[in-house]
Formats: sequence, structure tokens, C-alpha cells
Amino acid sequence: MAVSTAVLRELHRIHGQLSDLNDRLQRGPRQVKAREGQVAQQQGALAAAQEAVKQTKIAGDKKQLDLKAGELKIQDLKAKLNSCSSNKEYQSLLEQISAAEMAGSVLADEILEGMEKIDQLEIAVVEAEQKVAAAQSDLAKWQEIVAAETGVIRGDIARLEGELAEAEKGLPADLKDEYRRVVRGKGVDGLAEVEDSVCQGCGFQITLNMQNDLLLSKPVFCMSCGALLYHSEK
Repeated sequence: MAVSTAVLRELHRIHGQLSDLNDRLQRGPRQVKAREGQVAQQQGALAAAQEAVKQTKIAGDKKQLDLKAGELKIQDLKAKLNSCSSNKEYQSLLEQISAAEMAGSVLADEILEGMEKIDQLEIAVVEAEQKVAAAQSDLAKWQEIVAAETGVIRGDIARLEGELAEAEKGLPADLKDEYRRVVRGKGVDGLAEVEDSVCQGCGFQITLNMQNDLLLSKPVFCMSCGALLYHSEK
């Protein structure tokens, strides 16, 4: 059984190109998925920024209510000063008023700080919105690129599969089953070039008998990696 080196070389070339095309075909959806993940991540950051603004405003509103309640309490305590029956009661009311005013002053400072914090958080929301928009734009761009490339790649694959079927006709009938077995299991690595008596698939130094069989165009499989071997053009 003789097998043409040219046929094996052509088959290896076609399998190599098909492997590259299939890798590209799979890479496209992975690139899109990665960008979908980036969009989701930025949307999560935006939601967190918006929630921070919401919670800070809620806390500020509560302090505003507490401040108002404190002011009413101070007014009520001051009104009671005129009806005190003893100096001790009068001093007690003054102390309560002073403590309430101090608490109100602290609350007022905290409310002001909260308003400043809200301003900063709202800036962060705007920045997060911009990042979401940029990530969505990048995703849309890659979706278009991948969609366009996918059509071209599938066309190239169909063409090469036709070339592969035609090239496989050049294989001896007795070799086709073994050829299909190694290609099914190893893909493009199911064939390997031999250069300077070395399998270029795994680096195995082939034996003298294997070299002679190759020279006689007999089918030879690498004893190390199992690839179907052929001589290099050199």
C-alpha cells in the first residue's frame, strides 16, 4: 500500500486551516461573552453607586426630622422657663436646653456632611453610568464584528471541508480507517511532518526502518505520538 506524500501534506495543510478557523469560530462568542460580563460588572457598580446615594439621602432625611424634633423640643423647654417654680427647676431646664442645642448642632454638621457626601456619590453615579455606556458600546461593536466574521469563517470552513473530502480521495482505501481514527482523536495533530528524521509533532527520532518505509511511500505512524507521518518538502 503506497500513500502519496503530497496528499498527506495537503491533508495536513487543510486540517491545520480548519483547526485555525474552528478556533476563531469559538473565540468570537467567548469574546462577546467576556464583554457581556464587563457590562454586567459595570451595571452592578452603577446599581451599588445608586444605592449608596439612596441610603445616604434616607439617612439625611432622618437626621433632618431628628433636627426638627430637637428644635421643637428646645422651643417647648424655653416656654417652660417662664413657669418654673424654683431655681433648681430653672437650671435643670437650662441644662436640657443646652444639651438639646448641642445635639442639634452635631446633627446640623452631620446633615451638611451628608449633603456633601451625596454630591460626591452622585458624581460617582454619573461616572458609573458612563462606564456602563462604554461597556455596552464595546459589546455592541464586538457583536457586530463577530457576527460578520462568523459568516465569513463558516463559508471558509465549508470550502475547506469540500477540499478535504476531495483530498481524502487520494488516500489508499486500506489507510482511510486508520487516518480517520487518528484525525478524529488528535485533529490536526493526527498528521505530522518528518524533518531530519524527527517527527515535528512530538520530536521523536524515527527509526531507520520507518525512514525507509517513508521513502517507499508506505504509511508510517509515529511510535511516540501516533501521528501519520510524511516527509517534509526539504
